[in-house]
Amino acid sequence: MPQSAKPSLALGEAIAPPSGVELPALFRTEAASRVLDVETLGRLERLHRKLEPIRRELLFCRTERQRHWDQGGLPAAPSDAEARAGRDSEWQIAPLPPDLLRRRVEITGPVDDAKMVLNMLSEGADGLMADAAMLDFEDSMRPTWANVLRGHENLLAAVEGTLEYRRPATTSRPAKTYRLDSSRTPTLMVRCRGLHLDEPHVLVDGQPLSAGLFDMALAFLRCGRTLVAQGRTPAFYVPKIESHQEAGWWSSLFRELEVMEGLPTGTLRATFLIETLPAAMQMEEILYRVRLHAAGLNVGRWDKIFSDIRVLMEHPDRVLGDRATLTMDRRWMHGYAQRLINVCHRRGAFAMGGMSALTPGQSGQKREAQRAGVLADKQSEAALGHDGCWVSHPYFIGTALAAFSDDHQLDRIPEAPPLDVLLPEGGGPYTLEGLRENVRVGIAYLEGWERGRGCVAWDDRMEDLATLEISRVQTLQWLRHAVTLQDGRTVDRSLVEEVFAKETESILDPLVATGASSHAIKRFRRAAATAVALYTETPPRPFLSLLEDGRVEIEPVSWGAVSRNIHLDHEERT
Repeated sequence: MPQSAKPSLALGEAIAPPSGVELPALFRTEAASRVLDVETLGRLERLHRKLEPIRRELLFCRTERQRHWDQGGLPAAPSDAEARAGRDSEWQIAPLPPDLLRRRVEITGPVDDAKMVLNMLSEGADGLMADAAMLDFEDSMRPTWANVLRGHENLLAAVEGTLEYRRPATTSRPAKTYRLDSSRTPTLMVRCRGLHLDEPHVLVDGQPLSAGLFDMALAFLRCGRTLVAQGRTPAFYVPKIESHQEAGWWSSLFRELEVMEGLPTGTLRATFLIETLPAAMQMEEILYRVRLHAAGLNVGRWDKIFSDIRVLMEHPDRVLGDRATLTMDRRWMHGYAQRLINVCHRRGAFAMGGMSALTPGQSGQKREAQRAGVLADKQSEAALGHDGCWVSHPYFIGTALAAFSDDHQLDRIPEAPPLDVLLPEGGGPYTLEGLRENVRVGIAYLEGWERGRGCVAWDDRMEDLATLEISRVQTLQWLRHAVTLQDGRTVDRSLVEEVFAKETESILDPLVATGASSHAIKRFRRAAATAVALYTETPPRPFLSLLEDGRVEIEPVSWGAVSRNIHLDHEERT
C-alpha cells in the first residue's frame, strides 16, 4: 500500500491512539486525520520513549553551560574522548550520493505555503532553477498546528508530484491553478525544528514530543520510501545544534528511522547548520558524530550572530555593534566560515555558505544595486571555498549561480584559523539608526506573525525568526550594558520605548494615508506593544518561546505617556 494511503486517524475517531499517546480534542482536526495514522503515532511514541530522556539531559547541559558563560567563562573545544577522536583520528564521512553533489544555490522558504513551495520547486521567469530547495519547518514558518500539518501535506504532495496552488479570483483577474512540473525539480530538502523546541499538540504520557523529532520522523516515515524508489535521497537540514553530544542524539534518531523503514544506514542524509557559537567551537566533532549520515555543514550566519550575542550577553567587552555592520568581513565571522570549509573538505563533506536575505526592490536602480551586492557576497563565498549558498527569493537565483562555476569545491582546503579567532570581538558602531532598525524588524515581524507568517518581506529584506532574534537580543544587550550611542545618548528603557513609539507611527502614517483597514492598523499596534515587552524583558528568555497556538508567550505592556497613541487597552487586544 502506498504510504499516502495508510489508514488515517479519522476525525473524532472513538478508537484511542496507541497507549500513552494523546492528541487533545482541540487539535484532532481534519488535517490531523489526513497526516497522522495509528501506526505512525505508535512509531512516534517509541521514538519519544527512547530519545526524550536524553534530549532533556542535553537541554539541561545547555543551561549549565550558559550559567558558566554568564559568570565569565567562554565557549571552548570539548576535551572528552569522543571529541578527541573526531579531531585527531583519520576518517571521512560516508560517500555522498550523486544527487547531493551539486548544491551551488539552494532556495529556502516556509513549507506551509503551497505557493512558495511551488515557486521554489519550479523554474523562474528567467528559466533558471535552484539546485536544491529547502522546505522549512523552522525559522521561516510560524509553528501553529494548522501550519505544521499543512507543511507535511505540502511536503508529501511535492514528493509525489501532485502539489498545486489555486490563485483565487479577483475583480481584475480570474482564478488560476498552478501545478508542479515533477519532470524537473530541484533536489528537495527539509529543515526540521531544533532540539530545544517542543511539539505541544502531540503528547506521550502528558509530555510533548520533541518538535524536531516530530518533523523529521513524520517527513521520513511518510516520504522516505517514496524518495528512495524515485532514486532520490531523503535529505534534511538540522538547525540550532550546540554540541557533538547533541549530534549523537540526532544520529540515533536517523538510525532508528532507517531501521523502522527497513532501509540501510546512510539512506537519510543531513546537513547541520553551524549557527551557534558553541557549535562553531566543535564543528569537526559534530561532523564526526554524524559521519554515516552527513551531507555537510552550513554557515548559518544570521542565527550565528544571534547566538554570539545571546551566549556572551553578560560579557561587557564583547558587546557587538549595529546589526548591519556584523558582516562576514568581521574577523570572527570570516574565521568561522574558513574553519567550516577546512573541516568539511578534509572530511569529504559539503561546506554550504550563507543566506542572501534580499527581496527585489521596487525600482530598476534598486534591483541592480541588489544584484551587485548579492553577486559580490556570493563571489566572496565561492572564493573562500564554499560549495554553494542560499537565497530567499527566486529573483536572485541567477545572480548567485553566476558566482559558482563548478559543481563543488571539495578539493579546496583553506587553512583553519585557531579557535580563539572565532570568539566575537566587542566594539561599535552603536548608533540610533541601528536601534531603529532593530525596532522596525520587531514590529514588522510580529505583525506578520499575527497573520500566521513566519517570515516577512520588509525594507527589501526577508526577515525571519533569526533576524527577529538578533534584533531582540542586541537591544537587550545594549540595555544590559547601558551602551552609549554615537549621538551621546544612553540606551535605557525610556529610549527604547521612545524609539518604538516613533517607529510605530512612522510605519502607520503611510498605512493610514493609503486607507489601510482598522484591522491592519491594530495588528501593527499589537505587534509594537508585544515587541517592546520582548525587547525590554528582564531576565531575557534564551529563545522566543511560544504558546500552543503559536502566539508569543508574553503580554503587551503599557509604556506610559510616550506611547499612549499605540498602547492597546484590554478590550481592544481581545
